[in-house]
Amino acid sequence: TRNLIELFQKYGGRYDFDWMDLVAQAFRESRLDQSKQSRAGAIGIMQIKPSTAADPNVGIKNIETLENNIHAGVKYLAFVRDRYFSDSGISASSRLNFSLAAYNAGPRRIVAARQKAADQGLDPNLWFDNVELVVAQTVGREPVDYVRDIRAYVIALGLYEENLKRNFDRESLKR
Repeated sequence: TRNLIELFQKYGGRYDFDWMDLVAQAFRESRLDQSKQSRAGAIGIMQIKPSTAADPNVGIKNIETLENNIHAGVKYLAFVRDRYFSDSGISASSRLNFSLAAYNAGPRRIVAARQKAADQGLDPNLWFDNVELVVAQTVGREPVDYVRDIRAYVIALGLYEENLKRNFDRESLKR
């Protein structure tokens, strides 16, 4: 587990993501199972397709290995964020939510949903209660549930980490 966290911290740091967001995404994708394969051909802990990993914008080989799979998934998430959701009007939190939705459903669908949200008088720079509503109508529930689940897992991870620290501090005080 420590090695896994260290890998998410390493690539989170390299590509400017909080490691807990990445762990939560990997949990949603594969339940942290590197051996998982989808019917669509996605593999590993990050459920990335070999064709995506081989794309020049990602360029990571051997995604059958845990570290390379994490690296490819995080690098692709960063590519999507930086290519499609870098507008200065988007908060860091919404940028992450758009990127996660795009990882799940494809960036062009989320970009189109942002435009449609604007056309409907919704805020195209906000995921929750704005673009997510259009995505649910036009793409389906899967990307909406995907983002919601990951955000919930991050909260749970944060509470778990907080509890571990609190218990560790109590044990330290007893010594």
